[in-house]
Amino acid sequence: MSIDRRHFVGAGLGAGLSLIAAPALSAGGDPVVTTRHGRVRGLREGGLHVFRGVRYGQDTRLSRFQPPVAPQSWRDVVDADRFAPSCPQRAEIGATSEDCLFLNIWTPQAKAGPKRPVMLYIHGGAYSNGSVVDPLNDGRHLAAGHDVVVVTVNHRLNALGYLYLARLDPRFADSGNVGQMDLILALQWVRENIAAFGGDPGNILVFGQSGGGAKIATMMAMPAAKGLFHRAITMSGQQVTASGPINASRRTAAYLAKVGVRPDDVSPLLTMPVERLIEALGAEDPILGGGIYMGPVLDMRTLSRHPFWPDAAPQGNAIPMILGNTRDETRAFIDPGGPKLAGLDWRNLPERMAPELRMDLSPEWIVAQYRTHYPDWSAERIFYAATTAGRSWPGQVIEAEARARAGAPAWVYQVDFQSPTQPRRGAPHTMDIGLAFGTLDVPGSLTGTGEGARAASRAMMQRFVAFARAGDPNGVGMPDWPAYGLDRRTTMIFDHVTQVKDDPRGWERELFARVPYIQPGS
Repeated sequence: MSIDRRHFVGAGLGAGLSLIAAPALSAGGDPVVTTRHGRVRGLREGGLHVFRGVRYGQDTRLSRFQPPVAPQSWRDVVDADRFAPSCPQRAEIGATSEDCLFLNIWTPQAKAGPKRPVMLYIHGGAYSNGSVVDPLNDGRHLAAGHDVVVVTVNHRLNALGYLYLARLDPRFADSGNVGQMDLILALQWVRENIAAFGGDPGNILVFGQSGGGAKIATMMAMPAAKGLFHRAITMSGQQVTASGPINASRRTAAYLAKVGVRPDDVSPLLTMPVERLIEALGAEDPILGGGIYMGPVLDMRTLSRHPFWPDAAPQGNAIPMILGNTRDETRAFIDPGGPKLAGLDWRNLPERMAPELRMDLSPEWIVAQYRTHYPDWSAERIFYAATTAGRSWPGQVIEAEARARAGAPAWVYQVDFQSPTQPRRGAPHTMDIGLAFGTLDVPGSLTGTGEGARAASRAMMQRFVAFARAGDPNGVGMPDWPAYGLDRRTTMIFDHVTQVKDDPRGWERELFARVPYIQPGS
């Protein structure tokens, strides 16, 4: 698909264009579907109809820091045969552009009539990086093997999606949350158009890993997202609290100093090259240290309460939810062969571990507790277990228990499957992506393609699809997975043999509950 065709805007089709009942076929047999904005041509791939790079929002290059706008209509058929650019970012991700409001669809048949569950995936990378171009996020196995419609979506990230300028310039009142608003616009597009692709607009599951899960948790508290999705799965991604406006403004000040723009006139941000905006993300965060944090803001406009503090947002409690983490989350963030673990031993373990815990709790005491419970463990294994339990798990526990107290349905899982291709990584952050999508054969895969990986993947895909269909991960022939409650804290363990356990990390949960959990970025 050429850039010219992608940006072509016709003058005759209105937003109320009716959807056709079945796909037209091009001369080559590829499916053509009419959306409310115009026709798109996909591809036939492996028995599926696949559409890549379908526009759901207008180019944001001329409307930086503003809410997204639905596409203008077009006359000609637009090819949707390749991925569109991802949002500009510091990570190496391939082609990028501020014109990044596109989504991708895998469907057994692009035809109105069948009402298949829709599984819409939001990628990870915190709020600053990432893309659904990653082959781990390919929807072909879910769509072909489980008769569902899979959608993946790109959106604005980092400063382009979350730089909070509202207290400096009233023109940018929504700037701290426009990345979230992109996702809401994408969900509106899906509600209006997915029936023509064989999906059920009344049965939309959103699932996301890491930052994608956090974005979902945030949308569960955003009034504009109400009714746009009906089930939710967050994979190693929580959002207990959003950034407060004062802290967000402090970050904005640090960012503006780095990019060389005065706070009393932010207009230069609108015209400077996007590369400069991305470079300025290297500004030091005045609250957390390190690279500057960008994420949703409690702006009292699009987001007027924290997602899970002081309780679970009532809007989200009617949405059935699955929450999960991996057993060794921090083995993905902290390189086992890197400088933070070089020369690690019992003498320096507390000192090395302390800054990674993100909790003000005696590291010497924590090490002593782990050595008592696991006397045969190495210093490295305790380092990763404690940093995972103190840094990556508390948000999930808070969210699951908040829903349990509210009587809101929630199921909790943990991935224990250990990487056979990178054994020192264990079961790290991102392990569940390939298992959930069935993309085990991606180059560099953590899962490998052995029988253990296939068994864990089959179990996870079956549960996720059952949940997408009925809002409950249980089904015929599957062992019972009870909802999470404060009496048993039942957790599904995905591994070579998948099974249910009650409160599998109970003593660690109690250990780190001794001090308040501070959401990064708040």
